Amino acid sequence: MTREQLQAKEREKERHEMLAKDENPSKKTPRKGLNTSLLLQKRHLGLLPFSSYSRFIHEVKASGMRRHKVEVQSTDVNLSLNTDTFRHIVGDSACERVFTVNDVYHGGCKYGIMNFSSSRGSLSVEMCDNLYFTNRKVNSICWASVSYPDSHVLLCLVGVAETPGCVSLLPFSLFSNSSSDQPGMLCNFKISSAWSCAWCLHPQFDKTFSTGLSRRVIIKDAETGRTQTYNIGSDVLAQQFAVKAPVLFNGCRSGEIFSIDLRQRSHRDQSWKAKRFHQESAITCIRVLQDENYLLAADMLGQIKLWDVRGTKPVQEYKGHHNQYAHLPIHVNEPEGLLLAVGQDCYTRLWSLKDGHLLRTIPSPHPAANDSIPSIVFSSNLGGSRTGLPGLLMAVRSDLFYFPYNTDYQDIEEPRTGFGIS
Repeated sequence: MTREQLQAKEREKERHEMLAKDENPSKKTPRKGLNTSLLLQKRHLGLLPFSSYSRFIHEVKASGMRRHKVEVQSTDVNLSLNTDTFRHIVGDSACERVFTVNDVYHGGCKYGIMNFSSSRGSLSVEMCDNLYFTNRKVNSICWASVSYPDSHVLLCLVGVAETPGCVSLLPFSLFSNSSSDQPGMLCNFKISSAWSCAWCLHPQFDKTFSTGLSRRVIIKDAETGRTQTYNIGSDVLAQQFAVKAPVLFNGCRSGEIFSIDLRQRSHRDQSWKAKRFHQESAITCIRVLQDENYLLAADMLGQIKLWDVRGTKPVQEYKGHHNQYAHLPIHVNEPEGLLLAVGQDCYTRLWSLKDGHLLRTIPSPHPAANDSIPSIVFSSNLGGSRTGLPGLLMAVRSDLFYFPYNTDYQDIEEPRTGFGIS
């Protein structure tokens, strides 16, 4: 055996050992001496502020989650849900719905919307039929609020052969199981080779989106078509708008992070770069926190840093993430105080957002491979605030898994004509 084969065999042995430990209900707590009973006692004695109590409870619950396989059902009997490989899953702002991109067996991709329901504390998932197919790779996805919150999905599509790339704005009503009384608009914009995209929620620019391209940033009004182009010196791989101010943050292949204030009209000498700072490698993801003075950035060295935008300096680092060259997202859940990321090694890691403590490392249910990196969604309310359930949703290859907070979680006994979890 070659050295690479021996290393791969050792990694696979380690993954199986971690999977076995993950099934053990008596796993170690995320921090020494931290458990639900002790936290409740300290809270009742007034020794622990509510904010700290809530954060630590989420840490304990997230560290105790165990894997359950989800059987996704569809009303379309022609859909091959058991053979289509998940490429991306992206939750809307409330995690009521999840947009999916799947490879299909005959080539190309298909899009879908997963809806959730709960019965006796158990999660059920249904895939909405979709009518939109493409043979082009999806580089970037974000939800867009055109007609109402999360009414559309914005996609950056890579060109194939003689078909150029474009940016598509797909209405939620495109999916046949959704409401048909709000048709929405379907648009394709002639913007090729886009690496990233973002939608602006600031009321002054609430029909505006951005795309990051090779050495350019394009900001466009989806209704009027008005376009602004900013020329820069590197490819823009990651973008996100702030909400309270109309400011777009951009992450580049060079490692530079810079912001554009949409109210600034001058494009000369790059004076429009409101803030500039650097990491050591290509930026793969940017997330602006609710306090918009802070920003999280991940790069291709596996570094995840929390930046103070005012002083342009890092104030926290989250260690253990693995990345060498992949375009991987990070997931921030501020109400729960958690940061999540899936590494190129296919492990999902959870950190405390506040202090950077690594709380848990979850192995993939499948052997690690570049085409088998899990895609995840995490929320305290999967399916929405009224009936949603807390936990982690993980899509890898053709399988979907749910990691609930509830350690006594019971799988649904699936009826022949219904849907549920097995």
